[in-house]
Amino acid sequence: MAEIDKVAWILLADGRILSTRSQGKDVWYLPGGKREPGESDRDTLRREIAEELSVEVDAESAVHVGTFSAPAHGHAAGVTVRMTCYTAGYRGQLAAAAEIAETAWLGYADRHRVSAVDQIIFDHLRAADLLR
Repeated sequence: MAEIDKVAWILLADGRILSTRSQGKDVWYLPGGKREPGESDRDTLRREIAEELSVEVDAESAVHVGTFSAPAHGHAAGVTVRMTCYTAGYRGQLAAAAEIAETAWLGYADRHRVSAVDQIIFDHLRAADLLR
């Protein structure tokens, strides 16, 4: 069974979470992406967020929120995604870049608009009273 290894950034504000929509996609995803060979979680987080959102993540402030798995959206049956999630501070102005078409602050009511693994993360954050 194939597994896609991803690292994601959890950025919360006022009970909402920053999400991204890639060009040509109709599903929202947490910002982040696939690890490159030899990269640590923090290196992946720093590189992916710089590419997607034009800001510099403070990797030293990164705190592990959890690791979640689900069927990978848009992939063949049997392919799963494992998402290792971190909160972290950042420097700069958030701006969609690279393949990101737009960003949005989503609440729990938007759960149906996100990928399967993000739905699990939304549930986790809601249970911790972090997402309204």
